[in-house]
Formats: sequence, C-alpha cells, structure tokens
Amino acid sequence: MSIADNLKQYKSEVESDRVKLIAVSKTQSVEAILEAYEAGQRVFGENLVQEMVEKQEQLPKDIEWHLIGHLQTNKVKYIAPFVKLIHGVDSLKLLQEINKQALKNKRIIDCLLQVYIADEDTKFGLAFDEVIELLRSEEYQALQNIRIVGLMGIATNTKNEKQIATEFNELKVFFEGIKISFFHKDDAFKEISTGMSADYRIAIEEGSTMVRIGSSIFGKRIIKHFKNLSAN
Repeated sequence: MSIADNLKQYKSEVESDRVKLIAVSKTQSVEAILEAYEAGQRVFGENLVQEMVEKQEQLPKDIEWHLIGHLQTNKVKYIAPFVKLIHGVDSLKLLQEINKQALKNKRIIDCLLQVYIADEDTKFGLAFDEVIELLRSEEYQALQNIRIVGLMGIATNTKNEKQIATEFNELKVFFEGIKISFFHKDDAFKEISTGMSADYRIAIEEGSTMVRIGSSIFGKRIIKHFKNLSAN
C-alpha cells in the first residue's frame, strides 16, 4: 500500500473531534512527507531538531511541526521560530529556555509536560509529584511565553495490554486532577499525547487526544545523516 493509502486508513480509524493523528516522519525523506501532505496530512512529528529544521525549510509552511523526541536546551533556539508543539518537556530548566527563545521570536510556544509512566529506566519524564511541584513554583508561574496544553507519556514496551492500559489510565486520571487543580479555567489544557503504532488503540480507549504513528504510515525508516547544528 502507498503512503496515501496507509494514511487514509489511519485517518479513518483514529481521527475524530477528540483525537489527532501525528504522522511521525523521523528519518523519512522530504518526498515521503510531501506524499503524505498531498494526501491531506498536515501534522508531522520529528525526534531530532536538526532533521526537523532541514525539513521545515524545504516543505510547505502550513505544516504543523511537533517535536516529539527528547529536547536539549541548547537546541531549542533552532525550532523556536516555527515549532507548533513540544511534547517532551521534562524539566523546569527546559521550560525556561523555551520561554526565553519564544520571547525572542515574539511567540507563545505550546508544550506538553512529559510524565514518567513506564516501568522502564530508559524512559524520560517527570514523576507525578514533580509535575505538581513544577506547576506550583514561582519560576514556572513567571513564564509568559510558554503555554502548557496537556501531558505526554510513553507506556512500557511490553505485550501486556493490561499493563499498558493501566499506565495510560493513570496518566488520564492524573491529567484530570491537574486540570482541576491548575488549569480549570484554561480551555487550552486539553491534550493527552499517548499511543504509538503498537498501542494507539489502547491509548485512545484510555483518553488519548494525540497518537503518534510513523512506520505504519511511511514504511521502513530510512537512515540518513543530517547536518549537525552548532550549540553556540
């Protein structure tokens, strides 16, 4: 099946008034992304800053770019002019840098706080109590050029669907508590980014509003080397 056919299948299954499909285009060619674009997809997710920057320069400017990978503070400035949503914010330091670069670009950048929900040491994210501590802090409340619009989480890499569902459900319950405690007057705080190719159906059942699907749409990933960005 073509990229367009795959995309059509997932859009019909996933997208609704509540759920948005993010086509994960990391390591994919500009041509492949353009095929998905021409098939109607406008939201793409990238893991690496340098790769996102190169593609953004070459592709239509109405694309909504999401940074879904782990973001280093010294790379924020490269995506600050255009990024739509940063999914994996896991520290106050990173939020402060995003705010600094957003201010320079006269923007407000939307962010998701990444919450640690998996039973794996390799995953990034804030613990539940760390999220609360961050949102209560004066440092966070002083930030005027970022907007927290929801939470993001990655489940344990396991075939145990009950465990995956439990982890997603815990995040949803936590989201609801955070919404009441900190964002009850903020309509923008509405996103739960959970679910990838292997577990997106479970994620949607457990409240996800954004699912991230890549190789199932584009096919096998292509390994390509992108230019390094200076940290200066």
